[in-house]
This record gives sequence, C-alpha cells and structure tokens, in this order.
Amino acid sequence: MSEMTGVVDGRTSEDDSTGGLRLAAHGVTHGFDGETVFSDVSLAVEPGEVLAVVGPSGSGKTTLLRLLACLESPAEGVVTANGRNVGEMSEEERLHVRRRLGMVLQHRCLFSATVASNAAYGLRVRATWNERIRAAIRGFLGTAETPLAAVDALETVGMVDKQDRHAASLSGGEAQRVAIARALAPEPDVLLFDEPTSNLDPRNTAIVEKAICDARDRGMGVCLATHDMQQAQRVSDRTAVLLGGEIIECGPTGQVFEEPSDRRTRKFVEGELVY
Repeated sequence: MSEMTGVVDGRTSEDDSTGGLRLAAHGVTHGFDGETVFSDVSLAVEPGEVLAVVGPSGSGKTTLLRLLACLESPAEGVVTANGRNVGEMSEEERLHVRRRLGMVLQHRCLFSATVASNAAYGLRVRATWNERIRAAIRGFLGTAETPLAAVDALETVGMVDKQDRHAASLSGGEAQRVAIARALAPEPDVLLFDEPTSNLDPRNTAIVEKAICDARDRGMGVCLATHDMQQAQRVSDRTAVLLGGEIIECGPTGQVFEEPSDRRTRKFVEGELVY
C-alpha cells in the first residue's frame, strides 16, 4: 500500500505512531450528474482540534463531510487517514478507519427504541460476534445493562436521566443530543458534525456546542460543517471557508474572521451576498 505524505493547510501529514487520527482531503473534486460541487479542495482535521467548515447552503459542506467520512470516493484527489490513501486500502483496512470515525447528521436518525439503546448502537455494531452473542443472551435473560461508555456519552449531553424513554417521545433538541451521544459512545478518533444545531433552541445549542468542545478536549479531531458563523467563532480552532466551489481561506478562526486575507472572505463574514 502506498503512503501519502505532504502538507495540507500548512500542516505535515503523520503516521499511526503519533496517536490519534489525522483525516485529510488532498485536492479533492466532486460533483453530481456532471456538475461540479467543489474543486481542488484540501484541508485536514487534526487530533484535539475543532475545524469549522463554513459556507452558504448548497456550497458542498455535507458532500465534503461524506468524503472525509469515507462514505463516498472523490471524483479526483484523495482522502487520507494518517497519511495513507483510503482509496488504496483493502476493504478491511477501510472498515477499520471508518470505525474510528463518528458522524452526526443534520437530520436525527434515531431508531425506534429507547434512548439507552440508541446511544449504545455504535458499540454494538463494533462488537465482535462473540460479544454480540453474549449480549443477545443477556437480553434474552433480561440481565442486559447499558454499557458504561453509552451512559457516559448520555451524561455528556445531559440525557442520562432519560435513558429509559422511547426515542419517539423526544423533542428535536433531545433527539439531536442522543444522536451525538451515539457518535460519542465508541470514543472515535474523529467526529464529523453536519449542521448539528440547525433549528435548535439556545439551550440545546449550548449543550451541543459544549459536547463538541468536550470531544476536542478528550483529544478527538472534530470537523463541524455549519452556516452559523457565530457558532464557528465560539467553538472552532480553525475555520475553512467553502465558497464558489473552493476553499477560499483556511486558518486560525480569529484570523479568518477578524483579518481575512481574501476579500471574498471579508464580504462573506460581513454578510454580503457573494454567491
């Protein structure tokens, strides 16, 4: 298997010996039905940081997240995990990388089950067959308990006291918090968030943003796609601006918002319509 090393956004790619997972896009181009969504995009999600990708609706933020999550392959360019081209990995190796990732979608996709069962789902699908068989037996005997990792994740998002409730009874904000707990429970190396606070009230937004910062503080790399520029300023260490089919700027969040190097960035953050 080949290894890719190099520099993305001024950062040098790493190998597995450094700990954590560095997820990076190198010159990726992607589109649908013959139309390009974005072209030649390069950025990296570092362990222990929050990278915000900001841009208007339809700019390709969700598509970029899906490429980073290894759910799709770019039309051009490559996605790497600790310097290795994901596209050149075996199915087993690619699955191993995906198991080190967690993704929270804009639309809450909870199962028709309890809050606890939803939070523990990621742990169940990552379990070995022997572990699954033992869990099934415990469930049949009525002795099953919620895994501690799922309980801890629910605690992080303030939902541990509602773990026995059915997911269908939750408000939109509560459902999103459970979706985040489900992504957190397996303790992934990288978390990808797609507009996680869209249509949430201020209280739920604050809880979600705290969970994002907690994940970073635990050493996870976080990539947050959002059109909420104030949110990017509150939680991110670096910000990339996706506009007009390209990353027009990427750097420390304070610099991007206060002293951008690209005039289009300045117009965008000041609310002028440049798209």
